Amino acid sequence: MKKRIISVLFMTAMVFILTSCGGLTGTKSTGQAKADHSKEGDVINFLVYQDTMKNVLNAYYPEVKATSEDGEYTYLKDGTTIHWIVNEAEAFQYKLDDYIKVQYSVPADQRIDIVDLEGDYMKKYLEMGICVPLSDIGITPEDMKDQYQYTKDAITRDGEICGTSMEVAPGLFAYRRSIAKDVLGTDDPDEVQKALADWDSFDEVAEKARQKGYYMLSGFADAYRVFANNTSAPWVSDDKTVKVDPAIMEWVEMTKRYTDMGYNNRSVNVFTEEWMNDQKPDAKVFGFFYSTWGVNFTLVSNAGEEGYGDWAVCKGPMPFYWGASWLTAMDKTDNPEHIRDIMKALTCNREVMKNISLGINTFVNNSEVMTEIASDPDCGSDFLKGQNHLALFNEVAPTLKLDNLCAYDQGCTLDMIYTFTDYYLGNIPLDTAKKRFEIAIKDRYPNITSVVWP
Repeated sequence: MKKRIISVLFMTAMVFILTSCGGLTGTKSTGQAKADHSKEGDVINFLVYQDTMKNVLNAYYPEVKATSEDGEYTYLKDGTTIHWIVNEAEAFQYKLDDYIKVQYSVPADQRIDIVDLEGDYMKKYLEMGICVPLSDIGITPEDMKDQYQYTKDAITRDGEICGTSMEVAPGLFAYRRSIAKDVLGTDDPDEVQKALADWDSFDEVAEKARQKGYYMLSGFADAYRVFANNTSAPWVSDDKTVKVDPAIMEWVEMTKRYTDMGYNNRSVNVFTEEWMNDQKPDAKVFGFFYSTWGVNFTLVSNAGEEGYGDWAVCKGPMPFYWGASWLTAMDKTDNPEHIRDIMKALTCNREVMKNISLGINTFVNNSEVMTEIASDPDCGSDFLKGQNHLALFNEVAPTLKLDNLCAYDQGCTLDMIYTFTDYYLGNIPLDTAKKRFEIAIKDRYPNITSVVWP
């Protein structure tokens, strides 16, 4: 029997957050996180952007003794208390920015000790210098030897790894089996992949889908991550000039064409009501680009019980990633030893990470664990009609690179998506959309003086 290992506890928690971020000048880490305190504090203040990390720690961290009824506190076996500070959407960065301003002046038990930073804005805080190098709290390269290299490279500053990730978020193309059968005559993942192996082939299937009364994609932002993760340079490299990569404009061209040709259903952005409705059993959308959390939680939730068995995944035209987060110790924490133990357990301990992967059907940041699970025929997903999607994720993960992350990623992403909407709808010309982006990005980041287009 296939293991149905999807936890209802996490289905509503794993929603990818697109938020805005503003600039803030921080104080660089002094590297004294371990040396400043000879005694661990009584309270660990843990700031997270959703409940997921809290739920994982409470369920899988061996040192947990109990939790409070309201979920705000976790009590460890040695008497230490974890105080959970959960701030979703835009509130997360605003709250973290406020904490950073007083981090060096408040009493030790009021400081933020550890933060779960989402990938779209992780670089912002890394570059501020408030993330303590892992070497300062006693985590070594040997501890992290089984982690995927890109997750370590992405959070390295001045040669020091300053955080560690529990999950990896390689992407795949999730498609409706029933629609694939109608359009292609097969729902077999290998055969569907052959039909979607590159963008020209993807376009051909989109036309076939249109002729059958289907949409290839839901809307304008669906393919954004695939192109944005394959750029040749960061959005900003000198803190004053936004350089729009050719890959981004390829996405713009494709989105305009798909809108004009009727290949998408014109949802403006991901996680809108229209976009989520396009994943319901009676919807007419062929498929969605999704990463690990997206398939396991968001898609499962949107598709509902009727969707079980009607979905599958394939690699699609290009490798990409979407999401994931990094645990970082905050400068001036008074709990470096506890933080080290939490990080090692959730991101380095093979047994714990295997339990997490099997428990919530996610792709953890341990290549040995995921290779083992990928080869297990009993680890198929009921939602995907028995397909072991983790095996496909395992093929994509080693190919990923996050070389071009920067502190401006989230703002550029949001403004690029929304300022071009009227262009896709035919209400404004391309030049006007570009001007709107330039105005929006300079308003968001006052230090930006120019925008360069390919």
